Amino acid sequence: MDFTPEFSTDPERLDTLAIHKFLSESAYWARGRSLASVQASIRGSLNFAAYHPETKHMLAYARAVTDRATMYYLADVFVLPEWRGRAIGRQLIQFAVQHPDLARLTGLLVTKDAAALYHDYGFRETAHNDRVAMMRVRAWLEAERNSIE
Repeated sequence: MDFTPEFSTDPERLDTLAIHKFLSESAYWARGRSLASVQASIRGSLNFAAYHPETKHMLAYARAVTDRATMYYLADVFVLPEWRGRAIGRQLIQFAVQHPDLARLTGLLVTKDAAALYHDYGFRETAHNDRVAMMRVRAWLEAERNSIE
């Protein structure tokens, strides 16, 4: 990579339309998500983004839903396709998990295809002998996802 991305948690810098476009059109977990839902999720989250140092264009995005006391849920992590293969996603995850509001908390996430990547940042599968992680998915969302896959 011929540059070092800039990382920020400033929601004012986010390219909300690019986030919406990627999530609603390309992300298997968020296809069809409305702009209003994306805007609300940004307002209710600690947001992380990577930017090109010269053009200031957003390259990657992630958000954490957190109480800032005990846990956070890492969600909507992506690198725009034209910027993949440059370790920007890895750097963004590192930036997020080391953030002062998250570094000492328990982190959760759900992934279909990137578990090995998240292992590098301390995430582990949650199935243990004495407990299991569970998730409640809204019925309409589950039906929609089943029709897409």
